[in-house]
Amino acid sequence: MYGPPVDLSFKGISNTEVLEVPRSGRRPLRTNSQQKYHSRSLRLSHNSISDLAGLEYICDHFLAQPSRIGWLDLSFNQITSIDPVVCELRELHLLYLHGNGIWDLSEVDKLRELQHLHTITLHGNIIETNKNYRKHVIFTLPHLKTMDFSAVTREERVLADVFQQYSRSGKATKKNPQ
Repeated sequence: MYGPPVDLSFKGISNTEVLEVPRSGRRPLRTNSQQKYHSRSLRLSHNSISDLAGLEYICDHFLAQPSRIGWLDLSFNQITSIDPVVCELRELHLLYLHGNGIWDLSEVDKLRELQHLHTITLHGNIIETNKNYRKHVIFTLPHLKTMDFSAVTREERVLADVFQQYSRSGKATKKNPQ
């Protein structure tokens, strides 16, 4: 049985190697004999994290079964790219990255490996200004059910597939001569 999230939000953490005591919530966090928490969720939101290189260390330090993490909240930090360490979290189902500084839409491509990822938030990042933002994310992550707190519809999935085929054929980049 898994407990509530290990909550390290609003701790002023600037890198993922600094360890703080988790915030206490309504439900108490249970630990095992090694003082690791029985949780599959980790909240690191509303901090100043810009580099995720030490994320694996935090997961190992706090979670009884770090490889089983299913929900990771990295919202409202200063993250500009998706570190490969996120892709090592193979059982990740929910990933919150909204309110960061991700500016390159191709960063989302790194998450293709996460076959269980069904919910992602990326709004509030610079990539959101790209007119093809939602289509690209939906095409790249075919298992998504929810994006930016909105359901991914069958129609959106079809349009994303058509857009990708159109883009790959080169027609999307050619200018219409007059």
